[in-house]
Amino acid sequence: MAEAGRPVVALVGNPNVGKSTLFNAATGLRQHTGNWAGVTVSAARGTARRGGREFTLIDLPGTYALSARSPEEEVTRAFLAGGGADVTAVVCDAACLERGLILFYQVRELTGRAVVCVSMLDEAARRGISVDLEELSRALGAPVMGGGRGAEELLDAAAEAALGPPLPLLPPAGAAEQAAAAERAARRAVRTRGDPGAPDRRLDRVLTGRYTALPCLALLLLGVLWLTAVGANVPSQWLSALFARGEAALSALLAALSAPEWLRGALAEGAFRVLGWVVSVMLPPMAIFFPLFALLEELGYLPRVAFVADRAVQGCRACGKQALTMCMGLGCNAVGVTGCRIIDSPRERLLAVLTNSLMPCNGRFPAMIAVFTLCFAGRGGALAAAAAVAGVIALGAGLTFLLCRLLSATVLRGVPSAFTLELPPYRRPRVGQVVVRSVLDRTLHVLARAAAVAAPAGLLLWALAHVEAGGVTLLSALAGALDPLGRLLGMDGALLAAFLLGWPANEIVLPIALMIYLSGGSLTEWDSLAGLGQVLADNGWTWLTAVCMAVFSLAHWPCATTCLTIYRETGRLRWTLLAMALPTAAGGLLCAGIAAAARLAGLA
Repeated sequence: MAEAGRPVVALVGNPNVGKSTLFNAATGLRQHTGNWAGVTVSAARGTARRGGREFTLIDLPGTYALSARSPEEEVTRAFLAGGGADVTAVVCDAACLERGLILFYQVRELTGRAVVCVSMLDEAARRGISVDLEELSRALGAPVMGGGRGAEELLDAAAEAALGPPLPLLPPAGAAEQAAAAERAARRAVRTRGDPGAPDRRLDRVLTGRYTALPCLALLLLGVLWLTAVGANVPSQWLSALFARGEAALSALLAALSAPEWLRGALAEGAFRVLGWVVSVMLPPMAIFFPLFALLEELGYLPRVAFVADRAVQGCRACGKQALTMCMGLGCNAVGVTGCRIIDSPRERLLAVLTNSLMPCNGRFPAMIAVFTLCFAGRGGALAAAAAVAGVIALGAGLTFLLCRLLSATVLRGVPSAFTLELPPYRRPRVGQVVVRSVLDRTLHVLARAAAVAAPAGLLLWALAHVEAGGVTLLSALAGALDPLGRLLGMDGALLAAFLLGWPANEIVLPIALMIYLSGGSLTEWDSLAGLGQVLADNGWTWLTAVCMAVFSLAHWPCATTCLTIYRETGRLRWTLLAMALPTAAGGLLCAGIAAAARLAGLA
């Protein structure tokens, strides 16, 4: 169906074959490209021009087949079967040509206007693989193009196919017949030198080996977290100083406009200060973590994480791909929830969504590190604190598996789905493109959501700290009312109130607690670890308070941004409420148990 006289060209292909890159080159649009099946869950649209003629390009989701067993297959098959395209271009990876040609034969059963674009020829050449495009065209009976001018040649071939008569449809065939036809065509056109897969197998012996896979995964993950923590310090300080100057300028402007004192305080010390705190604390870690994570994705390592973790995750009747979303949650739970789209089964996708917040995000790490460093001062210091934080992450993973198993036996019963996993070849990452896209697609997107709730939260916090009832502020009254429950959980009312009011962003929980302890009227930042330790000690903190604070920080309701993301992904309020209730119940039971055991043993 031509759109306003423009032929519609649909791009189909397996995941990781460079389909979106070809789409970008043809349309000039920037489309996210990933190294994992399911990254694109909806069709992207763009307009391309070639030789004075315009084309509409549709980038359909990456899929291995048209059997309609996954959302990607359903979208692609429905579009092609419904006549949505004038020409269908099947993009095939030169290094895995046979697999792409199986999809081509399935496409030819639906349309008589199909062309083939062989991508990544340069990468295949480095691996000792060459493809004779003319011979492949003869074998398939369809136009074939490729090489460095793939986008231009694709549009030329699409124009020719759209104007020419359609080829007769291929008769329906079974999977075995399609595979055999693809093998024959690939054998005619592909030439190999040496063993192209040998370098990848050598790396896989280490990165996916029985005894080396988990240590490698742990080291890589710790390395990413360490680089995030170390690299974020200076930019966070810069942003904090910048927002401090901005707050002073806003306050001066409001004073110059003769604004009332309460309005200046609410806007400058309330909304703007909390907004500045969230941005300065969240932006630098995310701007480091997500590009590093994306580089591992581009390198081809992340699918191997799912392969390594599959046995453990399958034990709780979930999908091995959930291991990837758990790792993403360490950067930001909202991104981890969005990443659950890569899981095909709706039941298993929901399991991953409901439990992702049990992985501590970067917003929870600063407070944990500070508190543990104070607890272990003189007894290992930073190293002991790092080990304690690693223990909290391990506890989060254990709770995730436990709750997945519980949900699988109750509200989300079902048999685990089949798990087909492609281990793509290791590739040299395109660092510049990856960094830019990860910052624009993930970091700024999540930050915008967080900022949208931070400013209103700042106004509420300022009001609670300044409105009095019975001679005490509402903030102090709230802390006093929650004190019995806080003590039961091994904490106190001020800390529990800080968790409640810190719902917009986990980064502000400890500053809110300091604000309550010091009876301040605005968000309070610690000047040094020693000063922080003194304030906490003066307010009755012990090792038990620190431990219970860390455990409850791990397992409590997700932040507002994550809750909003869960609602948008599931479309149901009940699943959002369950995602809030599950970790809170787990954290409350753990903290109460730890506190009771410590008191019975006389250690509190």
